[in-house]
Amino acid sequence: MGNKISYALKKCKSIFIIILVLWILLTFIVSAPMTVAFIEKQKTSGDFVELVIQSFSNMSGSIGKAFSSDYISAFIKTDLFLLIILSFFGIVGILKTLPKHEYQDIEHGSSDWANGEEYSVLSKNKGILLAEKHYLPVDKRGNTNVLVVGRFRFW
Repeated sequence: MGNKISYALKKCKSIFIIILVLWILLTFIVSAPMTVAFIEKQKTSGDFVELVIQSFSNMSGSIGKAFSSDYISAFIKTDLFLLIILSFFGIVGILKTLPKHEYQDIEHGSSDWANGEEYSVLSKNKGILLAEKHYLPVDKRGNTNVLVVGRFRFW
């Protein structure tokens, strides 16, 4: 199971980068103005939609206010909520990239799947080519019969 998870994490580097960039953008573009509008609504009895429109129209002022001492605790809570949502989507992305079986993305006929299962008869240097890194030595005494599984095509 650990092999599948390391494979999925290796394939999901782009998903992690996308989630990080989205988190940074949404923090400054959405989370900061929404937090400022929410706190302003609690302080005054203004219309929430109007306050949201004002805070989105004055984006730099909203970002500056969000990091002030009056707004920082609500901003952190809003940002953590956003991070939890993006983490959920990241976990779904990782689960989607888990391999379906143990031998996924291994070239057929390459013998990369044979870790530790190689026969002692085989040589890695010379002889009759069986796979990419495995040869059947021609000077070997004893039974060197080989069963070839698959198709043999002539053109």
